[in-house]
Amino acid sequence: MASQIERDGDHRDPLSSETPAAAAPTVADGTGGSRRAAPGPGTPGPDAAGVHEAVWARRLSRVPQGHPLHGTVRDSALIRTLCALPVPHTPVWFMRQAGRSLPEYREARRGTGMLEACLDPALAAEITLQPVRRHGVDAAIFFSDIVVPMKLASVDVDIVAGRGPVLAHPVRTAADVAALPELPDAALDPIREAVSRTVEELGDTPLIGFAGAPFTIAAYAVEGGPSRDHLRPRTMMHADPSAWNALAQWAARTSGAFLRAQVEAGASAVQLFDSWAGSLSLADYEQHVRAHSAQALAAVEDLGVPRIHFGTGTGELLGAMRDAGADAVGVDYRIPLDEASRRLGERTVVQGNIDPALLGAPREVLHEHTRDVLRRGRTAPGHVVNLGHGVPPETDPDVLSELVTFIHKETR
Repeated sequence: MASQIERDGDHRDPLSSETPAAAAPTVADGTGGSRRAAPGPGTPGPDAAGVHEAVWARRLSRVPQGHPLHGTVRDSALIRTLCALPVPHTPVWFMRQAGRSLPEYREARRGTGMLEACLDPALAAEITLQPVRRHGVDAAIFFSDIVVPMKLASVDVDIVAGRGPVLAHPVRTAADVAALPELPDAALDPIREAVSRTVEELGDTPLIGFAGAPFTIAAYAVEGGPSRDHLRPRTMMHADPSAWNALAQWAARTSGAFLRAQVEAGASAVQLFDSWAGSLSLADYEQHVRAHSAQALAAVEDLGVPRIHFGTGTGELLGAMRDAGADAVGVDYRIPLDEASRRLGERTVVQGNIDPALLGAPREVLHEHTRDVLRRGRTAPGHVVNLGHGVPPETDPDVLSELVTFIHKETR
């Protein structure tokens, strides 16, 4: 599949005779083109707002009938921000908001393994809902794990306490790749049920679907588990590019099907997580990875939902990650949001990037840092507040609840 930048060509605005240099910033419209973006979150000019409303209306026409986006969810702060539309306040949610920082999560998970919890529809729905009830965040993120699609495809993988995902048989040769099983559609039924249960309870709060990006999935497969430098997958893409390409395509199909099942069941946006892409150079990402991320994101393109692309340590990759087909790019805590927006041409919605380390700092220190993040986020057409990585397990839940209230008050 062609990348977003290849589809857009010279990025000329189809609704204007202006050249890209003279036109306002642009964002992806989900149809292979781009449109002028608002000058800042919640404050687009009337012309830009009208353009974005028209683009969003066209995308909504592709959303399946009966989907939450045809109801009040489409007017939520999160969805409107992802579409660079005016909002009453800056939306906020947290990666790993459903997790070990919540006592109710620990109680719900008592005696239940991680993968078992992810594949129990009632339990997965309950865990997804917990941070929405407690913190009042502007979105739920579906409770799952990067390796769940692998497990559903009958790959022998488990999550080992204190280590993370571990494969019984690493995938390191062309023969290993050829032996990988495809993900049957029926295997996704527990995911569909969990999503359906969740959206029934969420009301006008949107649910974000979740999947691991192909590089991260493939890196786990080649390494057989977590790694500090991801040397084996980076070697494979050069030493045996054919095998690497086949593995990454398998990962893209698997992640794409996982995302699509969630959207068809009611998720109103998706986020593709590339946890390990920061180990790559820009050249390697563009040559060996971007097309596969684009394939995964393209699995939901015809369904019209906004798409977020996030990676850690990916400051040098932001533009390429956007060009894989994302409407918004998640930014980790390593670079300021205004610098990230500059690297994105100040034409792309950004998400981030409160440093998780500051959740344990004095409240006035956290508030000042958050104000700085909000100020820098105004350089983008839209800003979704998040952490620059996941919520640390030791975080006081009351800090997160108060932070949500603070962000809403600061941006109203």
